[in-house]
Amino acid sequence: MERKIFLTIIIIFACITGLNAQSFTLQGKVMDEEMNPLELATVAVVKQGKIAMTNLKGEFSIQLHSADSVVVRFSMVGYKTKTRVLRRPKGRQTLQIQLYSDNQLGEVMVVERKRQTGTTEQLDIKNAKSTPSATGNAVEELIQSQAGVSTHSELSSQYNVRGGSFDENSVYINNVEIYRPFLVRSGQQEGLSIINPDMVESIGFSTGGFEAKYGDKMSSALDITYKTPKKFEANVAASLLGASAYVGFSTKKFSWSNGIRYKTNRYLLGSLDTKGEYNPNFLDYQTFLRYSPNKRWTIDFIGDISDNHYNFTPEDRETKFGTMENVKSFRVYFDGKEKDLFRTFFGTLSVTRNFGEKTKLSLIASAFKTDEQEKYDIQGQYWLTQTETSENLGVGTYMEHARNYLKATVKSVKLALSHKTKRHNILAGLTYKMEHIAEKSKEYEMRDSSGYNIPHTGENLNLIYTLSARNTLDANRFETYVQDTYKFSSKGEHTFFTLNYGIRFSHWNFNRESIVSPRVSLGIVPAFNHDMTIRLAAGLYYQAPFFKELRDTSTVDGVTYARLNDKIKSQRSIHFIAGMDYRFKVNSRPFKFTAEAYYKALSNLVPYSVNNVKVVYDASEQCSGHIAGVDVKLYGEFVPGTDSWVSLSVMNTKMNLRGKSIPMPSDQRYSLNLFFTDYFPGTDKWKMSLKLAFADGLPFGPPHRSLDVQPFRAPAYKRADIGMSYRLLNNEKRERKSVFKNIWLGADCLNLLGINNVNSYYWITDVTNHQYAVPNYLTGRQINAKVLVEF
Repeated sequence: MERKIFLTIIIIFACITGLNAQSFTLQGKVMDEEMNPLELATVAVVKQGKIAMTNLKGEFSIQLHSADSVVVRFSMVGYKTKTRVLRRPKGRQTLQIQLYSDNQLGEVMVVERKRQTGTTEQLDIKNAKSTPSATGNAVEELIQSQAGVSTHSELSSQYNVRGGSFDENSVYINNVEIYRPFLVRSGQQEGLSIINPDMVESIGFSTGGFEAKYGDKMSSALDITYKTPKKFEANVAASLLGASAYVGFSTKKFSWSNGIRYKTNRYLLGSLDTKGEYNPNFLDYQTFLRYSPNKRWTIDFIGDISDNHYNFTPEDRETKFGTMENVKSFRVYFDGKEKDLFRTFFGTLSVTRNFGEKTKLSLIASAFKTDEQEKYDIQGQYWLTQTETSENLGVGTYMEHARNYLKATVKSVKLALSHKTKRHNILAGLTYKMEHIAEKSKEYEMRDSSGYNIPHTGENLNLIYTLSARNTLDANRFETYVQDTYKFSSKGEHTFFTLNYGIRFSHWNFNRESIVSPRVSLGIVPAFNHDMTIRLAAGLYYQAPFFKELRDTSTVDGVTYARLNDKIKSQRSIHFIAGMDYRFKVNSRPFKFTAEAYYKALSNLVPYSVNNVKVVYDASEQCSGHIAGVDVKLYGEFVPGTDSWVSLSVMNTKMNLRGKSIPMPSDQRYSLNLFFTDYFPGTDKWKMSLKLAFADGLPFGPPHRSLDVQPFRAPAYKRADIGMSYRLLNNEKRERKSVFKNIWLGADCLNLLGINNVNSYYWITDVTNHQYAVPNYLTGRQINAKVLVEF
């Protein structure tokens, strides 16, 4: 009996020993090329189906089965994958792994994309460059296709974000806020955006709940970082809509990049209903210099000169509109011309002192100057006809006149501090701005219908609209902020948290108002699924008034006067955001699904109306309202090696004005955007890009009426653009001696389906004061040929 017991013990002991021999523990640490720990890196043994994630310290531990060889793969988005083979591992094995950035993909520079745990999403510049474009402003067109963002004009680079107006979007280049011209009223007048896509390294975009470091705007923040070339690089591009050239080079201490762009949309504007001589010319030059004499000091300079001219001599126009059973025809013969100038200068000088690897202090000085002129005298003889009966619904004359001049200068000095620890990233800033704006405007509009002047009194000859304005703004603004990004994990370090919290303070001496904006966001990577990220954000956001919001109009004896209202208060918005990301793979291709729900409680709103891209505020009163909605987006490799996405947004807005609850002028109830790229099977020489947009129309009403009278809604905006590119030369690896790196030939079909989208309305009034809304259609189907040469 004792013998049997002894043998049983020996057998059990042997089994336990065998089991222990068949398993082992692999532990270690994953770091980047600068020996910083990489959190959320993946450690995987594919054959065993085992996977682990590194914690905030870059450490990992995983139980594995032993074998003759165990292949362990270390990977993270934005870094080159590394593989290690363990030979008959036993017991406890320890590895220390370094991953190196993977910055190159084909012919473009790819920005390192880490997991999004905050409210700012990183977008790829390569997606901006491959999009069929009508404006030449590639970055803005990329933004316009994102969830929660919309536009209703392919001629404009402006965009609405979650119910906000064009003026509610802040834009930064290398930590300096930039400004757009003030007098632009139509997409035709818009020139090139200040953002040059050839010089962009990274794009950060937030549709709400953004950090305290971003200024006092209510809707969105676009953060652009310009690149410093590592070696010589250059490209030249040309198309029927313009041309561009870029060159950059560097040494050990110095880097310099230059970009020049020319745009003329004369060819595109020729598809509009209004025929005539279009002569738009837009020119832009930018330079970015960086000098680093040693590791302690860095000096940056960015300069921009933009010269935009819009000259137009209209000849005639014919527009047919209505239904198949009720078609109206609007014909006009013109006399006169329009001549506009938008000339801007922008410069920033930054000096940075590095106190070790974790702390740096920057002094940034910037200046923006704009000289704008809008001048037109246009007379039109018009006929509005019912085509079925040839009945004249309106016959008359109108005369439009404008002499608008504006000069503005904004100077700023900013002190910015950055300090990093193992778990904290602390940012602080102090800014002082000096603003000077001088405006001199004179506008009037005369209407004559069937021989009667409108408005018809029977006694006097009055103009239907007259505006006179002469204003000067001299003000100073003080801004400061502090914020911290704190990364930590739960007990056992299986759930990861990213907490961003901060506060912003600003004071404007013009209206003697001080505002305080606390903001907080939390990102969670739960232990039960590391492919999921949950985001929560809340904050108080102010739209600090600037020149447009200040203009208060009053009418005396039929003349409207615009004056600056120094009693106006900042518009306020409280953001509540809940969102999630889910990463998954289909056929070994990566995808990401994003969903966000938001609610914005609005107060102190300045009512406004929108005509084309011009926002006109009524600063005589302020009101309240709300915006709520849901945004979803599916992003991934629908085709191997290419990025595509589809986004859907649903939104509701309300504004309480004079006791009425009405939709806001930006009440877009739904929008759907798609961007799709593909290569021809078996080759990377042929590439196709498709862009689709389907967005609900916006509310509108007759001009020069109360803002609470918006009884109509424009038709939905529907557009399809497709582009085809052929790689004539591919010398990426420099296997052949050639000065050329890549040569691309392309053709875009803009407005592929030839849809007549409505941009705005021209209103015809007959002697009985009955008004007809005549649609102003956007561009028709056009073909654009282009060529890109990279050196």
